[in-house]
Amino acid sequence: MRAPSRKTSSGSRVASTAQAAAAASPSGGFTWKGADPVKLAISVAVGAAVRFLIPVPVGVTPQAWQLLAIFLSTVTGLVLTPVPVGAWAFLGLTAAVVTKTLTFGAAFSAFTSEAIWLIVISFFFARGFVTTGLGDRVANLFVKAFGKSTLGLAYGLALGETVISPAMPSTTARAGGVFIPVMNSLAINADSVPEKKTQDKMAAFMFMSTLQTSSHTSAIFLTAAAQNLLCLKLASELGVIIPNAWTTWFIGGLAPGLVGLLLNPLFLYKIMNPTLKESPEAPVEAQRKLDAMGAPSQDQWIMMATMALLVGLWVGGEALGISSVVAAMVGLCILLLTGVTKWDDCLSEKAAWDTLAWFAVLVGMSGQLSGLGLISWISNAVSGVITGMGLSWGVSFAVLHMVYYFIHYLFASQTAHVGALFAAFLAMMISAGVPGPLAALSLAYTTNLFGSNTHYASGQSAVYYASNMWTLPEFWKLGMINNVFNLVVWFGIGMPWWKLLGYW
Repeated sequence: MRAPSRKTSSGSRVASTAQAAAAASPSGGFTWKGADPVKLAISVAVGAAVRFLIPVPVGVTPQAWQLLAIFLSTVTGLVLTPVPVGAWAFLGLTAAVVTKTLTFGAAFSAFTSEAIWLIVISFFFARGFVTTGLGDRVANLFVKAFGKSTLGLAYGLALGETVISPAMPSTTARAGGVFIPVMNSLAINADSVPEKKTQDKMAAFMFMSTLQTSSHTSAIFLTAAAQNLLCLKLASELGVIIPNAWTTWFIGGLAPGLVGLLLNPLFLYKIMNPTLKESPEAPVEAQRKLDAMGAPSQDQWIMMATMALLVGLWVGGEALGISSVVAAMVGLCILLLTGVTKWDDCLSEKAAWDTLAWFAVLVGMSGQLSGLGLISWISNAVSGVITGMGLSWGVSFAVLHMVYYFIHYLFASQTAHVGALFAAFLAMMISAGVPGPLAALSLAYTTNLFGSNTHYASGQSAVYYASNMWTLPEFWKLGMINNVFNLVVWFGIGMPWWKLLGYW
């Protein structure tokens, strides 16, 4: 009797497995769980078209042309995401190795990049701001101080962004982890919510102002956005070395960035005209939250002291022979030793490890393309056209910037944009006679400014749009208006400021 029993039990398990499979697929047939076939086909087709339909140009090696095809497929996939971006980057890297376009060592060389590891470590610091509650405390302190009017509230949030951004290098993390929760609470208290169609009272303006001012803070501080570090890394591969990077970046962005921070809330206030001009309940709500938090905790004090040390090392570390990434490593060790940040927190920071994967792939491929001479070939070809048109370097500088800026409407990531186009546009500017520091830094600053022109332009833009404060046409209209504002401020103020600093 035992044997039949075992057979029956086995049969039951088989039947249960079959039933589970049928339940997973309502029709009882095959269910595809892999890559989106349409997005996959488009991404592969882009590279295949370059590789097999376009002849290798004179002056370009077959290896460089094949790597360009793989690179373009990789970038297309990062924009369309047939699979998650980290997975797609790994697929692109594997394709480069399997086709012997790159050796294994060359393909993975960028995984040792200091700039990329600085980005990864900075994500861990961002987690510390959220878990200790220090980010919430800073935001509410500024709301309490400036939030008696709707315009003052916008300035308070902008100042909070300015204080937090150097130590939290993800505008998306600052938006979702710190500012949107604070603003949601303020909007509810003011009865300005999309559910009641009352967001125009003040919430729509408050959210848009914070989104737009975050572009300026990200441009002022090198460590305020991950793509900034990538820009300098790519610039260095083209021979444009920015000395004392943190301080040089900060000084270069200070004048146009401060003007942008001062004028952007007022500019939007005039355009959007929120009907609720006063917000006396905002400081009260902020004080209530601060009271609930109590005095700063031990972890918050350690976090503040560590960040003060870290910023000090970023500013003066080069004189001491301490690079930015080593300073970040020291800061993270302090947080780990004091228990403010747990190693499990670092391991669970998926965005950091995902960023390591696809940033390294983009940086590695871009660097290899440069090393194989393709970037210089493209820049020489374009600069030849510009020279043939008789354009001065100043006109070439302006034209290339406009193209670089508005082509972002085709991208869903600032980082993907940088990986695909930054090196090429920098090389074209240099070939056209634009001074290297001016070309590199202005392009890098610009990369932060177009992160809010569409609802898909960046991670933070998508997060803010998800708040449902605007219709899609409204969001795009405000994005275009701010494009004009940003360009006028950053180049109207920036060019004379950069002249004074000796960049040109």
